[in-house]
Amino acid sequence: MFARTYGSTTQGVDGFIIDVEVDVSAGMPGTDIVGMPDTAVRESKERVRTAIKNSGIKYAPQKVTINLAPADIKKDSSGLDLPMAIGLLIAHGVIKQECVEGAIFAAELSLEGELRGIHGILPMTIKAREKGFKKIFLATDNANEALLVEGIEVYAVRRLSELVDGLKGTGELSPVLPSDVGDDLPELTEDDFADVQGQFQAKRALEIAAAGGHNVLMVGSPGAGKTMLSRRFPSILPAMTRAEALEVTKIYSIAGLLSGGSGLITKRPFRSPHHTTSATAIIGGGSVPRPGEVTLSHHGVLFLDELPEFSKQTLEVLRQPIEDGKVTVSRVHASLTFPSQLILVAAMNPCPCGWQGDSSHACSCLPHEIKRYTRKISGPLLDRIDIHIRVPRVEYKELTAETKAESSAVIRERVTAARQRQLERFSALGSNIYCNAQMNHAMLKKTCPLTPAAQNILAGFFAAKNLSARSYDRIIKVGRTIADLAGAECIGERHIAEAIQLRNDIGLDTDY
Repeated sequence: MFARTYGSTTQGVDGFIIDVEVDVSAGMPGTDIVGMPDTAVRESKERVRTAIKNSGIKYAPQKVTINLAPADIKKDSSGLDLPMAIGLLIAHGVIKQECVEGAIFAAELSLEGELRGIHGILPMTIKAREKGFKKIFLATDNANEALLVEGIEVYAVRRLSELVDGLKGTGELSPVLPSDVGDDLPELTEDDFADVQGQFQAKRALEIAAAGGHNVLMVGSPGAGKTMLSRRFPSILPAMTRAEALEVTKIYSIAGLLSGGSGLITKRPFRSPHHTTSATAIIGGGSVPRPGEVTLSHHGVLFLDELPEFSKQTLEVLRQPIEDGKVTVSRVHASLTFPSQLILVAAMNPCPCGWQGDSSHACSCLPHEIKRYTRKISGPLLDRIDIHIRVPRVEYKELTAETKAESSAVIRERVTAARQRQLERFSALGSNIYCNAQMNHAMLKKTCPLTPAAQNILAGFFAAKNLSARSYDRIIKVGRTIADLAGAECIGERHIAEAIQLRNDIGLDTDY
């Protein structure tokens, strides 16, 4: 007897529907799974058989062939356990085929017959709704994720026997509601910019970066506050829209980084990989490509502390995701594109000992040591970072000042207002970008008018520094953001002068 059910796996950051075809015929008892299954899927036949037996369901042993279609896509999700089990029971006549019409199944089975949660249930549910499925059956651990998708009924089941009884009509199955599985996890207390004494220029630069989505490089002596500032940077970013939050939650669902029972991620990601992290971990990869750090930072912040300590290869693979907002990973079985609309915040010392240019400490590095250290940051990578700033050592009188520094909430209000101006401007043009850093050259012509005085200043700086076309565009983008913070329609001389200052020479001996 033949039966068909539907399951799902993931490709990149999207779900992918799998047809599970089951054929039972006379012959030597055994189970074959075809259709490019990986090890976890091939082992499903043992989990499925044992789970059915321990659920008290009996059927005559026969030859079983399970086909996972389309056959040219590698299947790597243990969530195909459940659709295979239901298909097997339909083929043996335990459940009727019409009982699963319009339904999709996604869960791993334990040997006792319990349903276990899997990674990637949110993109699977979104794809199921797009393909016209009306119901999804899954483990209770995944209920919160699936409930984020409107237009599809979610059935959270604890045991295989409960699901079988419900499909046969001898038990009751009811769709779950958001209140049945709890609310989102409470937000943790954020670090605040009010904790940072002094560093007014650095805080101003980070405010501009947050308002326009610009990349930042901070150079300064050890203990100047580079890491402290960077870790507080997310606290001044505007709140994510629901569309952005769904994208981030999909990525974290696939990566298996959602805590059990959690719902929509509402805080912007902040990723801070160690400098020993490999290029593959940064960019993403594996035999079946999985998201890397640049994708896990999507709509958030990627913080690279001690930038020159990262390997040359690791730093160079950052060029494409920083420039394009996406990264394509090609492997034998798949070529997938992952999103990477992120803000890069990097920090480094000016030399190996860290004290070059400091007024209170003598630098002990030799010239060739400084050159070797700073040239790990290539010119093309530095060219893609909009804002380059020096972070000086904080003086004693600033540390002990009783005046309270400006809070993150106050700064975030200005940032949000500037972002709103940008959204209105881009929506009027019919564009779906959300910040100035994402503009292309054609959009600069339409949205970034410069006053004659500003044009003169930029022309002089361009000639003096021999800037690239990319640097020219990025200075104008930063100037546009500064004008947005000031509520100005045109980019004036003060705006472009500050943008130039934020990109001016920071004293690094690089290939730039």
